[in-house]
Amino acid sequence: MLFSSVPFLYYFLPCVFAVYFLVPMRWKNAVLLLASLFFYAWGEPKFIVFMLVSIVQGYAFGRLVEKYQADRRRARLFLTLSVIFSLGLLGYCKYADFFLSGFNALTGLRLPLLHVALPIGISFYTFQILSYVVDVYRGEVEAQRNFIDLAAYVAMFPQLIAGPIVRYADIAAQLEQRTHTLSDIAAGARRFVLGLGKKVLLANVFFELITAFKASSDRSVLFYWLYAVACVLNIYFDFSGYSDMAISLGRIFGFRYLENFDYPYISASITEFWRRWHMSLGSWFRDYVYIPLGGNRVSKAKWLRNILVVWLLTGLWHGAAWNFVLWGLFFAVFLTAEKLWYGRALAKTHILKHLYVLLLVIVSFVLFDAASVRGAVSTIGGLFGAAGVSAVDPASLYYLRSFAAVLLVGIVGATPLPKRAVEKLCATRAGSVAVALLEPLALVVILAVSTGYLVDGSFNPFLYFRF
Repeated sequence: MLFSSVPFLYYFLPCVFAVYFLVPMRWKNAVLLLASLFFYAWGEPKFIVFMLVSIVQGYAFGRLVEKYQADRRRARLFLTLSVIFSLGLLGYCKYADFFLSGFNALTGLRLPLLHVALPIGISFYTFQILSYVVDVYRGEVEAQRNFIDLAAYVAMFPQLIAGPIVRYADIAAQLEQRTHTLSDIAAGARRFVLGLGKKVLLANVFFELITAFKASSDRSVLFYWLYAVACVLNIYFDFSGYSDMAISLGRIFGFRYLENFDYPYISASITEFWRRWHMSLGSWFRDYVYIPLGGNRVSKAKWLRNILVVWLLTGLWHGAAWNFVLWGLFFAVFLTAEKLWYGRALAKTHILKHLYVLLLVIVSFVLFDAASVRGAVSTIGGLFGAAGVSAVDPASLYYLRSFAAVLLVGIVGATPLPKRAVEKLCATRAGSVAVALLEPLALVVILAVSTGYLVDGSFNPFLYFRF
């Protein structure tokens, strides 16, 4: 079930809200757990088994790790078993065929592929369980004794499918006791509608341009660039829109999730970009992989190894294909180069540093979106006229005219300019009154138009279902 779907918006969500706010506090986590299991089972019920087994092992090993905290050898054993189980299940479901295909290619054998269906959201809830057990081992949190509370944390439907990756330590106290206020509900509802609009009215429209490019045999350099820009905007508005909706639903239910995006396309370096993009994933790899490996407090050779491992894993986390591996390594190369060679010189430039980031991000997301490495190389070549095509053709001009307005809205909307304009307007009394009067109307219009698109059956893909 998608957030951006009529069944979720007008059937599931109102029913969950009604039950959740009617029951006393001691039953609210149980309501969230049952609602989340129903939400997850909507698409494919059998996948619930994978998630429940993962939760059970995380609960059991978390308790055992805490029980034998004084005996570090046993505690480390139980932690290791939990990690092996979590990563083993993730590896089987997500990477088995990828590694079998690679093995067959290297050896010339023809081992049959398993064709395992990928459970939706397994990368996200696996990382949450891993961080929980590791934090118990480190003594940073106490093991949760209430199974329903832990299961509700892992399975919570607002962030189950595509994050943000919520750490147990950040909401442990809120699982026990939280407050619900009208101001939080109003703020959550407002942000949810804005996130819905980003997804339906922007990301889905950019996906139409992407689809048109892939279906066309008449391509020009201009058309390649329209496609590339649409990719960058589609990925951002699709994923950040979902994060907005997840964070807002969490707030309505009394949880404060950390932010996941902070206008990444205004970054002045690739290092800064990854501080602003998918922040929950970046901080997870930093705290559970990079720092345990030694971070940057080791020899240069080991530091380079640490960077390579983190970004190889980051690429693989996004998908079991070589283009994702190369996507991760692509960022590893430029992050390393910035730190070792030209980072300080780049920081002294003005427009150049932003153009540098945008160019690399555009190339990286063309690679990310490609069906194969060969296809990515061909498309990237097309951006720079290497595909033997004309600079402009009638088809590309048609699509430029058709999508110019929404591309402009997307480009401006990916920056803090709209937010700053509203804040500046609210700084005056007249402007504050105008915003207070017009904002509800604007939100109703966004909700109505988004609903119209969904009822009409327009494009409604969700990028992270691939992962």
